Amino acid sequence: MDTNIVSALGAGSGIDTKSLVKSLVDVEKVPQQERLDSKKETINAQISAYGTLKSSLSEFQKILEPLSDNDTFNARAVSFPETDVISPNALAANAQAGTYQIEVLEVAQAQALAVNTAFTDKDESANATGNLTIRLGNWTYDVDNNPTSFAENEGKTALALEIAADDSIQDIADKINKAESDVQASVLLVDGQYQLMISAPSGANNALEITGDDPSLDMFAFNAGSYASVTETQQAQDAELKINGLTVFRESNEISDVIQGLTFDINKKSPDEKFTFSITEDKATAEQSVRNFVEAYNELYDAAKALTGISTDAETNESSRGDLATDSLAKSVLSRIRQMVSSEVPGVSDFNSLSNVGIRTQLDGKLEINAEDFDAALKDNFDKLGALFAPQTSSSTNDVDVSIGSYATKTVSGVYSGSITTAPAKGSVVSDAAFVAFNTADTPAGDFTFTVEVDGATSEELTLSGDFSTADELRSALQALINNDDTLKASKAFVDVTVEPGGELTLASRQYGSTSKVSIAANGADFATSTNLSTSSVSTSGRDVAGTINGEAAFGAGEVLLPAIDTDPYGLNLSVREGASGDFNFTFSQGFAGELTKLIDSFLSSSGTIKARETSLNKDLEGIDVAQETLDRKMTKYESRLSLQFLAMERIVASFKTTGDSLTGIVDRLPFTAKK
Repeated sequence: MDTNIVSALGAGSGIDTKSLVKSLVDVEKVPQQERLDSKKETINAQISAYGTLKSSLSEFQKILEPLSDNDTFNARAVSFPETDVISPNALAANAQAGTYQIEVLEVAQAQALAVNTAFTDKDESANATGNLTIRLGNWTYDVDNNPTSFAENEGKTALALEIAADDSIQDIADKINKAESDVQASVLLVDGQYQLMISAPSGANNALEITGDDPSLDMFAFNAGSYASVTETQQAQDAELKINGLTVFRESNEISDVIQGLTFDINKKSPDEKFTFSITEDKATAEQSVRNFVEAYNELYDAAKALTGISTDAETNESSRGDLATDSLAKSVLSRIRQMVSSEVPGVSDFNSLSNVGIRTQLDGKLEINAEDFDAALKDNFDKLGALFAPQTSSSTNDVDVSIGSYATKTVSGVYSGSITTAPAKGSVVSDAAFVAFNTADTPAGDFTFTVEVDGATSEELTLSGDFSTADELRSALQALINNDDTLKASKAFVDVTVEPGGELTLASRQYGSTSKVSIAANGADFATSTNLSTSSVSTSGRDVAGTINGEAAFGAGEVLLPAIDTDPYGLNLSVREGASGDFNFTFSQGFAGELTKLIDSFLSSSGTIKARETSLNKDLEGIDVAQETLDRKMTKYESRLSLQFLAMERIVASFKTTGDSLTGIVDRLPFTAKK
């Protein structure tokens, strides 16, 4: 408003019209302003209250995390005696409970071979050339500890090395170590001379057999026909121990598969020294997690009631409403949590509610643990307690394993039906005829080269060499050659070679699915004639598993079958074994903790109900700001209008005053009024 107008007010009449205008504006504005301020204060209080509610829900959700983890209910404790014979390393949550007595009879050790030929320079040529094959397996010795027969370990891939004429023992050691096999090599300086040392992992079934296809490689040979050039400095040996009187052998001194869930190291042998220890269920972790849940729930309940209810001061007996007392959404949050706490957990049979384990709702709405019932559940039904709280899966067939995927938080608990219409398969190629013994050395100028394609990756040109008297020897050599190819290893494309009952060889990919393929991409004539494998050999592509889940087509990739997106079982992974077929059922339960966590997520997520309510409240605040601006403009105009009206009045009054003064002067000068 123009300041000249304001300053002019009251100038003519002498009345404080400036204050009068302000009073009139206040009479008009104050009621409206108070309504806006009150509404804004209420909304800000609601927004703040929702922040408090979200914080309380988040803290409560953290307490639920251990109860959503099966390990909480599978926790174990071990009482181990003081001993230097063995050392416990790890105790898994699912360790087999029981009492065990252990006696260590032998420790595992690795075979070590020292090549007798020594060199003054580790980088000088070893004067050897050809193909060196190292296989892992088990040696039988005669009474003089000389190797007599070798049984290959089919679970280990043989190592095939091509030795160049100028390779030194250091070069050979490097080739062995770079092959990414279980075989290791080193060059040792002994009495001023360098010797090659070759070793394998510990265990009797990991001993080494070394053969070469050229006489110059005899210095490295360690096989039934030639071993004099190599000294076996240490024989391969299994760890031997007795557990509860049962003798067991293991390749390594780290024992992880004898007692389920317990990993321990053998430090030394100690025959006739027996010691006992126990693995027990660690129920204390689960018990405390449940008690923490009850306490946290009651704290959440108190916090939510203070925000959404009416409380009475004990001293003044005055009642006060929470900031969300009239907010239906906030009340529904607490109501839905209370409803879930008192409901049965879907997908769980038998112990399917909190009341079954002694957790009950009191008249005031809080939870309380009935000590007798809860202790009984811990003692007699601990497995059912875990099934009540934590996620569970099961399958009606051993051909299908059900696991929880990364999206399982959205999975709906329940019983589902499935059907396998196509079992998964690996790609393979089969030789055209049964194996016949051959020796590549019998055809010195022969072409024994070949190239193999595995899962879309093509190997470098490979060369087969050796004397193959049995199909198993050829099987081992082919698998070693193919799986040691750098190109295939880089693509993680590997094969398993097997001998069929009829004597044919099958090269199969280790991967399932439609991209799983094995074929001979190229071959030399002598390779094809000797092995019966060629580019024309029958190659069969792998298959993705196919089937339905709950009557809907499922997505199959390799051996994994996934439910359709946005269906109730989505989030579960089904691993299907080769040969599976037909109908089956499987179940899934989020467990109480999982269901409650999912409910709270629906409140707290970025697309959740609380976020939507906060957005609505903030829009209401924006509306109040707009209303405030409108009111301010309206009152400014109203004040200006009043000021102009009073200014006009002042001018009229001033005009009247001037006229009056003039009339007074005239009257004073009239003859009949003039002073004598």
